Amino acid sequence: MSALFDFKSLLQVIVLMICTCTYLKAQFPKLFTEKKEGFMGLLWKMARIGERLSPYVSACCFIMAITTLFF
Repeated sequence: MSALFDFKSLLQVIVLMICTCTYLKAQFPKLFTEKKEGFMGLLWKMARIGERLSPYVSACCFIMAITTLFF
């Protein structure tokens, strides 16, 4: 089943994209400049969410890992 049709998989993809964008912004800051249009703007927003809400994003990653392993 595609991640677009399964809600749990869709949430996993979104959380992992937020984590990935935040990591890439820390490693390559020039990649995520103030260009807030199109696809790069979406990636910039995901990185910003990961920076601002990092305790909540890490809790979501932990819960996602537990549910993936045991359920």
